Amino acid sequence: MKRLAGMLGALLFSLGLIGALFELPPAAIDLRPAVASNLAASGVAHPVTAVLLNYRGYDTLLEIAVLLLALFALLALGLERRLCALSSFEPPLALLARVAAAPMVVVAVYLLWAGAFRPGGAFQAGAVLAAAAVLLHLTGLLPGWMQPRAWLRWGLVGGFLIFLGVAAAMLARGALLEYPPAQAGALILLIEAGLTLSLGLILGGLFLFMSCDEGGER
Repeated sequence: MKRLAGMLGALLFSLGLIGALFELPPAAIDLRPAVASNLAASGVAHPVTAVLLNYRGYDTLLEIAVLLLALFALLALGLERRLCALSSFEPPLALLARVAAAPMVVVAVYLLWAGAFRPGGAFQAGAVLAAAAVLLHLTGLLPGWMQPRAWLRWGLVGGFLIFLGVAAAMLARGALLEYPPAQAGALILLIEAGLTLSLGLILGGLFLFMSCDEGGER
């Protein structure tokens, strides 16, 4: 009965949220024309990427900082590892994980490249990389992580440092992350490439640092 009551409560809450979304008034300011009119100078052809990495790049910079802080807090607190991998693994499962991991890396690279002109980008690519790492861990092919060694630390913070370095360099132009139109595309690609690797490690680390399987190289 308690489970049924919980399910009914969750259903009613979800229906209430859906109803509230349908009753939202239209936005007071429509920014789509402004985004479209400046798209040619943004360095990319997709409006979402232009907003996230150019028009409002500092928001994205702070989002990366929040993810890093969450991971650092997990490491600093030394949380008990409760996400334990299975004690035994079926060979077909491990084989399928090996086969799936390589295409997932290819998909991540594609999402990074495609983000300039269609849905994609560093967050999606990093999430796919993290999913590949978690899949390999759950099938016993990748051990859990303890305290990160130097190479892993640089990988975790590298994307943020690249982003921060570009932002600092742009301050000479008088505004944070105001790219020169001629170099905007290359700078955004540089930032997203660094973020893809870092986000993959951060998101994967939020799982792997809490794993009870502590064997292997860190």
